[in-house]
Formats: sequence, structure tokens, C-alpha cells
Amino acid sequence: MSPDLTAEQGGPDERHAAPPIPSWQAPGDIERGLYEAKTRGDWAAYFDVLAAADLYHPISRAVADARPGWVRYTATYWGPGPRAECLAFFTDGMLPAPVPDPVFFEADLDQLAKDWPREHYWLAINPGSPCEAFFPATAAHRQVWRRHADRVPHPRRNQLRTLWAGGPLHGPVAHGLACGALLCVSNASLWNAMGWHGTGYVRERKRLREWWAITTREQWLSAEEALLSGRMSSSFWALVLEIRSVLARDFGGMVEVDHWRQVTSRVIRSRAAAQEITPEGVAPRSDSETEAEVAGAQRLIGRITRYEARFRADGLLPEGRFVHTVEAWDYGRASKMARWGLGARFCDLAEAEQAVLRAGRVSRMSYRSWEDFSAAYILGRCLHFDEEEFGDWYGDMLNAHRILMTDPNSPWLNIPFK
Repeated sequence: MSPDLTAEQGGPDERHAAPPIPSWQAPGDIERGLYEAKTRGDWAAYFDVLAAADLYHPISRAVADARPGWVRYTATYWGPGPRAECLAFFTDGMLPAPVPDPVFFEADLDQLAKDWPREHYWLAINPGSPCEAFFPATAAHRQVWRRHADRVPHPRRNQLRTLWAGGPLHGPVAHGLACGALLCVSNASLWNAMGWHGTGYVRERKRLREWWAITTREQWLSAEEALLSGRMSSSFWALVLEIRSVLARDFGGMVEVDHWRQVTSRVIRSRAAAQEITPEGVAPRSDSETEAEVAGAQRLIGRITRYEARFRADGLLPEGRFVHTVEAWDYGRASKMARWGLGARFCDLAEAEQAVLRAGRVSRMSYRSWEDFSAAYILGRCLHFDEEEFGDWYGDMLNAHRILMTDPNSPWLNIPFK
């Protein structure tokens, strides 16, 4: 049998995996796809599922810290034949809860096809589970892996993925996790995976270093607290939006943009005039600084009204409604930051869960519904990143919002906001 047909179609010399068991509850979509393909004996389909998956291999934390970006494989004697050496890789639904050591690095089938360390190693997928399988990894076999990887998109995007076993589906923790669901859907990560490994230990640390300048536990704690307190996003945005909210309460409805502009200018000038020299000798703002702030507020009001008009046209914001505060952007990121910190081992599982619970509580205090929360989150993100281009910073969130508001399995349709 040729290497092509052997790997694509299977054969007794190719896999020595335990047979599937009936009525197994697969933890996620990847594991279900692997299990169903294995049950049918359809190994080409098995590799198609595998090509779309993130694959994780354990590594010593000391090694990962000493040489970030350097991969060290650890072979074990699982699987076929007497003392056959295997490299074990696990899909995201099969990962254990994070512990201090070992950690995991993340790869994919295409990378493994290119960088496999030794010809005699076998590939073990989810060993010990009903969807396990073992494959030889000669150069000819890896060519087949490459063909599967070439035709299957990876990494995936814009998908709702749920952990059906091992992740909360209801209750306060699930609610807090769902506050981060927009990013999870956009990145096709498991929205309710409390035991987060993300992109692997080294890449989670790199994410926090490059995007947040976080390299220590203390910096992570500070950032998490700022997010949970709604202090990470601009206080200037908060002021301008609060003025409109006060006007809406005072006048019982929508606020005319010109009225909002006039009152905002008056408030900024009044605040500047009320400033006095502090005991430290700090002088109040000059007239030019105040007028620059007024001009900035006018530009911000224009941006907000244009975003909200687009939100209404796209069905993200109901007619007659507006965004009161963008703290949702902080709270949603706080839900994710808890998990990023866990993946980077700046906290443990219990600390991450407490932060997720708090993200859910402060979100419920500030918003009335998932729709309300979503519009506020997306506005904050767009004000920071999008520059009214309505590009990916907006489009990815709009797609995620639509999925979360329509998919029958969405946490936003199955977990009450209040």
C-alpha cells in the first residue's frame, strides 16, 4: 500500500488505537469530529479535523522560561508496538487544568509536518481517550499531513466553540466567562474554558508582554484590577458619555446632538474654571488647553454618533437606543485577562475564577442585557482601534455579535444577563 493510501485510508499497520466506546460525551467540536471519524474508520476525515485543531505538547516550565520559542519534545512509550516512542499531542478540549509545571506549547499539523524531530517517533493524538489515535511519522506520511493542512483553514476564525464537558455552561462563572465571548468567538477559542491554556504558555506570555507590557505577576494584578474597576479605558470618553446619559435622564429620552455638544463644552469650561492651584503648586489649565479639550470632545461626539448610526444600521444597536458607557470593553477584557494570566501562570485557577466572577458582577451592575453590553464593548474597542475605518476591528466584533445573538448554543441566549 502506498504511503498516500496508507495514511489517507488506514490499515492495520497504521493505527493501534483503542476502539471507540459508545455514548462518549466529547468535550468539544474537535474531539467529537475525531471520535466520529475514528468510529467510521475514515482516517482522511480524522486528519481533516486534526488539521483545523490547535495541538498541545507538555514541556518543562524551566525549559520554556530558559529558552522562549525553543521547542523541546518529550517522547513517551505509548501506543503501537513494543516500546514504540510517541510524541503525544492533545487537542484543546482534552487539556488538563493548568498547573505551575509542566506547561504546554501550541502547534498545528502543518508545523508538525515541517518540523518533526525524528523519523522513528510516532504521533499520538489524545492518548488514553476514546478519540485517541497513533500514526507513524515518516517523511512520506508527513507529506500526507501537509496536504490535509493545505486544504483546511487554520487558525479558525469567527466560530462559537463550547466546552460541553469540563467547562461551566450555566451559573455565575459561566456568566463571567460569557462576558469575554466576543473575543472568544472572533478567535474561535472555547468561550467557557476556565482552565485556559490559550496559545500555549510562551505565546500567552508574549501576548501579555507585547500588547499590555505585562511581564510580572504584579503587573498582571494591576492590569486586572484596572479593568475590573473600569479604569483602563479613557476617562475622557466616560465624561462625554456620562454628560449625554445625564441629559437623557433629565429630559426623558434621546438627546439632540447639538444639545449634547453645547452642554459638553460648557461642562469642560466650567471644570477648568473651577480648578485652583494645588498645594503642590500645579496651576490650572490654560485657556488654550481647555479649548483644545473642548475641540477634542466635539470630535469624539461626532465619532460616537457616527458609530452608533452604523451600529443601528447593522442591527447591533436598537433604534432609539445609545451607549451609556464603554466600561463593558474593560469588563470583557477583564474576563479574558483572567484567563490570559492563568495561561501565562501569573495566577492560579482559583484567582482567575474569582476575577471572572467579579467581571460578571460588575457587568450586571452596569448593563441591562447582553445586547446592551455588546454595543458598549464594541464602541469602546472601535474608539480605541478602528479610527472610523469600519475594518477588521469592527467587522470581527460585528460577526461575533451576530453569532452570539443567533446561534442556539450561544451563552448569550442560554444564560440570563441579570
